[in-house]
Amino acid sequence: MTRTTWPQRGRAPASLLASLVVLASLAACNSDDDPQPKACADLNGMAVAASAIGLPTTGATVTSTTVVPAAGSGTAAVGEYCKVLGSIQPVDSTAPRILFQLNLPTTWNRKAMMFGGGGYNGTIATGLGNVPAGPADQPVPLGRGYATFGSDSGHQANADGSRDGRFGANDEALNNFAGDALKKTLDVAKAIIRARYAAAPARTYFAGGSTGGREALLAVSNWPQDFDGAIVLYPAWNAAALDLQFGRITRQLAQPGAYPSRAQRKLVYDAALAACDRLDGVSDGLISNVPACNAGFVLANATLNGTPLRCAGGASLGDSCLSDAQIASFDTFNTPLVLPYAMASGETTYPGFNTWGTDFGNPGSSPLQPTVLTLSLGTEQPANPMPAVTATTSPPYGSTFWDQWVKYFVTRNAGFNSLTLDPQAPGAWQSRIVALTGVQDANKTDLSAFRARGGKILMAHGSHDALVSTRATQQYWARVRTTMGATTVDSFMRYYEIPGYGHAVSSVFNAAWDSLTTLENWVERGTAPPAQTVADTAGVPGRTRPLCDYPTWPRYKGTGDVNLAQSYACAAP
Repeated sequence: MTRTTWPQRGRAPASLLASLVVLASLAACNSDDDPQPKACADLNGMAVAASAIGLPTTGATVTSTTVVPAAGSGTAAVGEYCKVLGSIQPVDSTAPRILFQLNLPTTWNRKAMMFGGGGYNGTIATGLGNVPAGPADQPVPLGRGYATFGSDSGHQANADGSRDGRFGANDEALNNFAGDALKKTLDVAKAIIRARYAAAPARTYFAGGSTGGREALLAVSNWPQDFDGAIVLYPAWNAAALDLQFGRITRQLAQPGAYPSRAQRKLVYDAALAACDRLDGVSDGLISNVPACNAGFVLANATLNGTPLRCAGGASLGDSCLSDAQIASFDTFNTPLVLPYAMASGETTYPGFNTWGTDFGNPGSSPLQPTVLTLSLGTEQPANPMPAVTATTSPPYGSTFWDQWVKYFVTRNAGFNSLTLDPQAPGAWQSRIVALTGVQDANKTDLSAFRARGGKILMAHGSHDALVSTRATQQYWARVRTTMGATTVDSFMRYYEIPGYGHAVSSVFNAAWDSLTTLENWVERGTAPPAQTVADTAGVPGRTRPLCDYPTWPRYKGTGDVNLAQSYACAAP
């Protein structure tokens, strides 16, 4: 039987009286009011009834269990745990199952951590790794003793991976992705946790980035009674609205001569850095005063080393300059989508991106750069049919996302040409699009129920994210503060922006932040977050910056090492 930290029964004494006492005790402890912990192997085949799951399913089953021995040392150590795989069965027999993984440490800290996914999901969030931007010098949640778990959100991806949107053609699968799978997976995981340890978690947290960040916000707003805290990174909270912006950008990039090469992307990056780096008080390789850069940098007039970026006459003249069509593409990124109709939230816009100083897939030798390239402009110009996603080539991530959304979520016609659908004039598809913004987007801005039970949120976003607009997270932050009041929001929620950080990874400034310890201290000890520091692991490994409460940003004090956080103070716009 697997070791456990919970007390085990000893052998009965020889005397009959003592044996009767022990048997009576065992009978009492095996009652429904005091169940016994189960060994890892005993969980295999366990069924969770549909009645125990808060949203409609036809039940769940544990399909395998494995005892994984302890491994690693120091902060990388993970103790022995029971790896549980299972599936949650749909109501619609044509819908795919929800596949999940739950990791149950032998030495349990009485806490649980749910992990979110990414993109369109489609692969299991295993719960084995760290929280988004979690530092390597701190243990991962499983290594800290958390029971960790996640799912594939209710479908299994094809070769397109997190860009595979085929599941959207099925209503139950779409609703699972849009949030229902969170509650279903949570309830099943908690049932298995209770069976394993004969106890429920004392605390339950959620950690996710991008789609996982949206899922974190959905979790605490839709099921506030189930969660005590959330770590929310670069959240794609208004996912359907983002798809509409992807459509606008994709249609522009697909125009003749409008798709910039990697060398041309580097020209724009370098020109913005040259113009905006010192706006934070020092040339430190980062644009920290992003509002000032956004206000002052105009690509059509920009120069680099005295040479205009715009090609003579706006023509297409190769990698040494940008044509008017390519300048229009970057300007489309920088400007908001404005709709002549209202989405389900009542809003009519999705913000532009912080474009100036963002790495859209520059040439570079960093081992992170292929991921940066994939999550930004890719290697292939959008077209119809949309170029395939391969191991080495792909169109912009957002363009495939848009193409799949149009084909399977909106029109449900796999042969539809997504480039013909204008998000600003969708015609007969407008009502369907508005409905999807109500299904997919995390539109709730009153988090009073979550706050009332002591829930806390730590939210952060890189200021140079090429895939999910940092300005959209600012929009969400503003909406919550408008609904609940600034003082109330400050009592349970923090939002930070990280200079130079892109989407999930960055070779400019790759963030490492011990958000989990900060969240634990806030939730469990009532210690509000002190001044936070974020470290870089890639651009200049080991350099640090203060993690400033939005809307403040790190300004150089005028003296001190430019690579140390203490040389900067958080400045107001």
